[in-house]
Formats: sequence, C-alpha cells, structure tokens
Amino acid sequence: MNNRLYGQLIFELSHTGRRAYSLPQNRFDGFATEQLPKELRRSEDAELPECDEMTVVRHYTNHSANNFGVFNGFYPLGSCTMKYNPIIDEEIAAMSDFCALHPLQPADTCQGALEVYYSMQSLLAELTGLSEFTLNPCAGAHGELTGLMVIRAYHDSRHDLQRTKVIIPDSAHGTNPASAAVCGLQVVEVKSTSEGLVDLDDLKRIVEAEGPNVAAMMMTNPNTLGLFEKDIPEIAQMIHGCGGLMYYDGANLNPMLGVCRPGDMGFDVMHINLHKTFATPHGGGGPGSGPVGVREGLEPFLPTPRVVADENNTMLHVVTGEYEQTLGSIGQFFGNFAVILRAYVYVLSLGREHVKMVGPLATLNANYIKQRLKDDYKLPIKGLCKHEFVFDGLADKSTGVTTMDVAKRLLDYGYHAPTIYFPLLFHESLMIEPTENESKQTIDAFIDVMHTIAKEAHDTPDVVKSAPHNTPIGRVDDVLAAKHPVVTFKQMTHEQD
Repeated sequence: MNNRLYGQLIFELSHTGRRAYSLPQNRFDGFATEQLPKELRRSEDAELPECDEMTVVRHYTNHSANNFGVFNGFYPLGSCTMKYNPIIDEEIAAMSDFCALHPLQPADTCQGALEVYYSMQSLLAELTGLSEFTLNPCAGAHGELTGLMVIRAYHDSRHDLQRTKVIIPDSAHGTNPASAAVCGLQVVEVKSTSEGLVDLDDLKRIVEAEGPNVAAMMMTNPNTLGLFEKDIPEIAQMIHGCGGLMYYDGANLNPMLGVCRPGDMGFDVMHINLHKTFATPHGGGGPGSGPVGVREGLEPFLPTPRVVADENNTMLHVVTGEYEQTLGSIGQFFGNFAVILRAYVYVLSLGREHVKMVGPLATLNANYIKQRLKDDYKLPIKGLCKHEFVFDGLADKSTGVTTMDVAKRLLDYGYHAPTIYFPLLFHESLMIEPTENESKQTIDAFIDVMHTIAKEAHDTPDVVKSAPHNTPIGRVDDVLAAKHPVVTFKQMTHEQD
C-alpha cells in the first residue's frame, strides 16, 4: 500500500480542531441533578486525537487488514484449537432476543435463554459421559479452579482434610499447577516416559509415598504432545485406590469428540473449553467459557446459581441457596452466555452424526502433516498422534536456524505461526494443530511452505534468520519490549487548519 499515512498512530494523524462527529445539543442541560465528585474530575481535558471522519475510517480499516484470523488464513496453532466460527453462531448470538436480556430479570421472561443453558448442560453431559455440568466458569483456567474446588469440597465433606496434593504430569499445561496453587493445593510432578506418556513406575512411587495426601490427579488426554494416554484405566485405578479423584483438563477434547468420553475413562471431574472445542473464536484474551462437569455423586458440590426444571418440566427456574454443599458463586450470574449460545448452535448444527466426525478428521489432518514433514523437521516421538503433534525444530540444525526463525518466516508466506517453545519437554518445540475443518488443499499448501522454509534454512539461512520481511513490522526485540515497554504516547500538537 503506497500511503505515507499507513502505519502511523491515530495520534500522529491528529490536527487541532478537526472532528469526525457532530452531536446534537444536550437537551438535558440545566436539569442534571447528579454531578461527578470534584475529586474524580479531570483538571484539564484528555489529550485525545482530533481527526476528520475519513482519516479515522481509513486508519482503522487499513490496520484491520493486519489482523489475522481463521477467516483469512490457515491458523495451525497447537494446543489451542483455532477452529472456525460459523457465521450462523454469530448471527444467533447477536439476536436481540438474547443479547438484550438482563441477568436479573424474572425467570419467566427469559425462558428461551434458560432453555439454552439447561439444554447445553445436558448436551455436554452426553458428550462427555458425566452426570451434570455447570456453565458458570468464564474461562478454561477458571473452570480448572472450579473443578479443583469441587474436589476439595468433596474431600472436606468427608473430613479428609489432609488431602492437599495434586499429581500433575511434567507435560501438562501451565495452568494446571497454577490452578492447584490458587486452590491452596500442592503440586507433585510425575515424569513422562521417552514415549511422551505418563511414567507408571514414577506414578506408583508417588502414590505409595503420598497416597493418603492425594486429592486428585490432573490429566489432559490426549496430552500436550498430542499423544493418547493409553494407560488411563490403570492410572485411574491407582488414584481411586488411594482415595483421590481424577481430573480431566478438557483443553484437548477436540479429537475425542465422537470417539470416547472422559467419564467412561474413569475421570470424576472435568472442564471444557467451549472457546476451543465448540467453535467460539479463541485468542486475543477472550471470550472464554469453561464449563465443569462431574460424575454422579459430586453434583451437590457444583457452584450456584443453577438452572433447574420444575416438577412438570414446564418451567425453568434459577436457584441458589437450595444446595447445602455447594461452592456458592464462582462468578457473576451464568458466565459468558453468548459463548454458551454459540457452542449450543454449533453442536446442534453438527448433530449427533456429524459431531462424531470431528475427532477422526482432526486426527487424520494432524497425522498427514506430521508424516509429510518428518524428514525436514525433527520428530522426537514417533507413532500415531491425535489432533496435534510436536517437532523439535528443524532436522538439520547445522546453520543455526531456530524454531523462532521458522515461525517468523511463515508470516512472510501468509500463515500464522504454530505454537513454539511449548511444551517444555523439547528445546525447539514446534507444535502444529490443523483442526478438522481444513481441506487437503489448504494443508498441502502449508506443507509446501514448510518444506520451502527448511530448504531456505539450509541454502540461505540469513533470509530465515532475519524474517519476517513482508509484514508492516519486521523482527522486533522481544526482550527489549518486555523490559522497557512504551505504553504512552506524547501527542504532537499540529497547527489548526
């Protein structure tokens, strides 16, 4: 784009006296009885940019073209399931019948919204093999914390107060130990084998040493390496045998849909990331939703408020204080309702038959990419993966091209970079997840670019090391930006014109 204004801040385009709006006279002047307290008022006007309408519109339109999402490119971000968000989800979530509701209005005036909530609980229970769900948590990590609070409440109800240890694999998402710590629990790490799975011998050692103190074991299946934990029955037997509960981190539920259910594997509590598995856009800080499900017998410990049906199934009600063992409230009202609504529409759109295709197709796409690229990129763990897999950088490391360099070079070819340097089990981790909705043509084009970058890394490594070259901003100094962030802008004063 040949435009000298492109790339400037809106403050740099400011000219004193310019306006992009014209508001009518305030007809309430003189009638206001409420004024802001003096101590809350500014001593002088805020330094806001002053621009004409077309400058504002063009500025933000141009910059919006730099946003990358699943609607304008392939997004192989591992461990996050960047699947597409069908437009029908957005259209229904934007209906005034839903978005104009208020959470404090009487239940008999919002039966449609309560029906969505009530039905979604039932759908998730059926999909996961668990007894009951709460949709109140507002994010995956929030769901993790809620699930651990359920587990802790369960042990407290049995006066098993010494159970303060949570066993977590060394390949786990970082939120697992963080959630345990916030819940006042202590983390005991269990090692992985050379095949990337939980080391049963190490787990047995931990259980023998900490058995009476074990509150739970947190697991992601498939795990963070994209590998199916085939020893779940034996693991569950060990944990249940010492009195602990099994917690399922639902971050990687995508490849399990239509194949198997956590409840059938022996898990007692789980959370689901609706913003991953059920198609709400994920990334950029939100929006999120982390419903928590429990097996039969743990329902009384779920948080409130809850949506329940009356005796005749003719009216839905919101209840709070009727459950003696409840955690109480873990957030305002019913979480991110619009995310729940999008997920509900997505599940109904797929239907019972097509939801069974999600897991197998995600697994097929991931294994196809892995097999096509394994000669150019180092594959530390062989064998079948599920929805995602991890390379340990380039197979040929002789020229010093790193995983970061590969990720930056992908931007020049119009692809969002995969997840890099996670999980921490490998020095140059490159995690790729294609999801189930990408076509073979899209995947083949991505594979071709990855081959091209591997060849560039060998023949012209400096090109890769200095990437990206075609983006508005080139390679930035991440360390400098983190240590000395520039978070303010001193507005330049232009002459009035």
